[in-house]
Amino acid sequence: MNNFEFKNPTKIIFGKDTIKKIESEIPANAKVLMLYGGGSIKKNGIYDQVTKALSNFDVIEFGGIPANPEYDTLMKALKVIKDENISYLLAVGGGSVIDGTKFLSAAAVYEGDTPWDILTKKVRTQKGMPFGTVLTLPATGSEMNSGAVITRAETKEKLAMGGPGLFPEFSVLDPQVITSIPERQLVNGITDAFTHVLEQYMTYPIEASLQDRFAESIMQTLIEVAPKVIKDPTDYKPAADFMWSCTMALNGLIQKGVPGDWAVHMMGHELTALFGIDHARTLAIVAPSHYKYNFEAKKEKLAQYGERVWNITEGSVDDKAYAAIEKTEAFFQELGIDTKLSDYTKEYEGTAEEIAKRFTERGWKLGERQALMPEDAEKIVKMAY
Repeated sequence: MNNFEFKNPTKIIFGKDTIKKIESEIPANAKVLMLYGGGSIKKNGIYDQVTKALSNFDVIEFGGIPANPEYDTLMKALKVIKDENISYLLAVGGGSVIDGTKFLSAAAVYEGDTPWDILTKKVRTQKGMPFGTVLTLPATGSEMNSGAVITRAETKEKLAMGGPGLFPEFSVLDPQVITSIPERQLVNGITDAFTHVLEQYMTYPIEASLQDRFAESIMQTLIEVAPKVIKDPTDYKPAADFMWSCTMALNGLIQKGVPGDWAVHMMGHELTALFGIDHARTLAIVAPSHYKYNFEAKKEKLAQYGERVWNITEGSVDDKAYAAIEKTEAFFQELGIDTKLSDYTKEYEGTAEEIAKRFTERGWKLGERQALMPEDAEKIVKMAY
């Protein structure tokens, strides 16, 4: 196991009817900007619960943060923060709203002229404007980590940011919120969380047995609860397992002491930026091709994953590893997710070359060994057509 340091300061408030507890988590004299997405929280009762809990605070609302948090929209929110002397942010939503709030937390204290530089220049925020979250869609784990991904439609870019100052101060996780989530978004959440685990697990053996088993247990749980959650989101027990699995998949715990990949995400982000495909679905497009292309480097871990997660016991290491890739792709398809780029767009020709060009311009090398060059990414994306 590699050396590591681990600190996660986010307070989790988990369980039924816990949204009301935000009242005691926000400083009494705070001027709050409440951020949310397209307005679904006003139809499912979450908005009413939050506003009731905030009744003793000075609150301004900002809605309309899109599914991929858009820079131009967030700049309008930043103006509200500056003009209204906001001192505390509250994200009420899924990963996109929370990611957008993290950007605002950083941008509110950023001393540069252009907040987009936070992403392009990889500025690490040491202390941002304080914020909390009320999670409405389990998927990204953003409610308990310090990373975010922001989209800029103008330039068709989707870039990551982060820093130790961007952990939420608290996050409320009430599994009952999933009862009103459309099936498409539930499926996306399962796929996103599952792939988050793969990115931190599917590398090479490093004798971190506990980390491996943490990761495997999250994947096993997601596989087990997926059909139950999709069939009946009102069933609290699988809903709770689903929500906590999504959080645990990307709160930093399973990545400590082990190598991480994240190449699937980097390529997937470009597909979202170019075509507007749901984030989770881009991961399902890229992951099978990525593992096939890097088969020799990853086959030992693929075989272990096949044995422990999918109960593949027959055959050689190569046989088990390849069967594990097929099982993963089949799992995505059983959830109702297509796994080829051509299933989403007929304008895919030239996509691989464009992504390779972007990676070259950024000087990016990918994978757990930083050994994947832009030309490798080009081949992987072509395999995913």
